[in-house]
Amino acid sequence: MSSKSEMNPVRAIRTFPSFPIALVVVGKEEKNVITVSLVHTFSFHPPLLGIGISPCRYSHELLHRSPDFTVNLPCKELVEETLFCGEKSGKEVDKLEETGLTAVPGTRVGTPTLKECPVSFECRKVQNFDTGDHTWFIGEIIAAHVADGYDRERALIYWAGEFRTIGELIRGR
Repeated sequence: MSSKSEMNPVRAIRTFPSFPIALVVVGKEEKNVITVSLVHTFSFHPPLLGIGISPCRYSHELLHRSPDFTVNLPCKELVEETLFCGEKSGKEVDKLEETGLTAVPGTRVGTPTLKECPVSFECRKVQNFDTGDHTWFIGEIIAAHVADGYDRERALIYWAGEFRTIGELIRGR
């Protein structure tokens, strides 16, 4: 191992080897799709997912008003749609219409999932809390849908400003 140099913490945090990327849908009538890279499993029992959203985002306001949300994992074929949903505001454009993504009614929540995403989690919001410049919205997964033959190697991750797929398996446990 070579020597280490001190680095700005904001730059250093980007050295984490991967950040999952998700398309989060919020709202039933007034719905929006937002690209989120702050996605984390908070618990297995009960199954809890957390998404970190900046208060300046339109979806932040919608998440405060909504009892639920869905977390949809895009595959590499959806990189352009994922980028679009992260760059545009739902206040100004209908992202579903512009991207051609298909909203499918949730089976257990009022918020739709996305047909094109191979994995979708339906979450009932159980908590939210502010941490620094983001609010974490925690949802209990009350339904999960995984495409038959799902290949997680096609899943998108976001790392240091780049969309990537998962690399080679080094060792299983």
